[in-house]
Amino acid sequence: MRFLLVEDNTELAAAVVERLMLDGHVVDHAPDIQTASDFTATTSYDLILLDIMLPDGDGRTFLSRHRQQTGSTPVIVLTARSEVTDRVTLLDLGADDYMVKPVDFSELEARCRAVMRRRGGVAQNLLRLGDLRFDSLSGTLKLPDQDIQLRPRELRLFEVLAQTPGHVFSKSTLVERLFSYDEDVTDNAIEVYIARLRRHLEGSSVRITTLRGLGYKLEVT
Repeated sequence: MRFLLVEDNTELAAAVVERLMLDGHVVDHAPDIQTASDFTATTSYDLILLDIMLPDGDGRTFLSRHRQQTGSTPVIVLTARSEVTDRVTLLDLGADDYMVKPVDFSELEARCRAVMRRRGGVAQNLLRLGDLRFDSLSGTLKLPDQDIQLRPRELRLFEVLAQTPGHVFSKSTLVERLFSYDEDVTDNAIEVYIARLRRHLEGSSVRITTLRGLGYKLEVT
């Protein structure tokens, strides 16, 4: 998944980015509202982690504007304020969840997973596709005759494809979802990960189909 972290504390931002990237996510960091607005104007994100007190304004202004512009991206607010009235205001403005600083990284990861499940209308970590089960928490493909542990980038690619079976994703879209601005990659990188997933899916009723000139889609036969 591709996340946007809006946080001006460089040490905290670096720690959050490192932790989430170890889990296989792509994370872009914006230190202020203007940079965050520039990012969201050109990039589609799966989740936004938003600080409130920022150098060029209040994160609540960004949140309100994001929702008014029909932005449906889930938002978890990171705030130093713990008063009930502050939390109620954030939720009323459109926040999906909030965490009071200092954050516990394990809890942050769990809250990210929970928000993403709610966004996809899924109550649990287990997804069933034909004779295959996918455990997003452990990153495991459960095939009829074996379990396969996916590497972080394989896991995130499969998550993207499995969210909407039958939907065609272009290479450029997948690059955007799997790699940050700081990473120098080409479309060929997607071919490598697609080939790995296809090998893992052999023997199951799930396959990844190539549509020449268009991209890839996941199908259940």
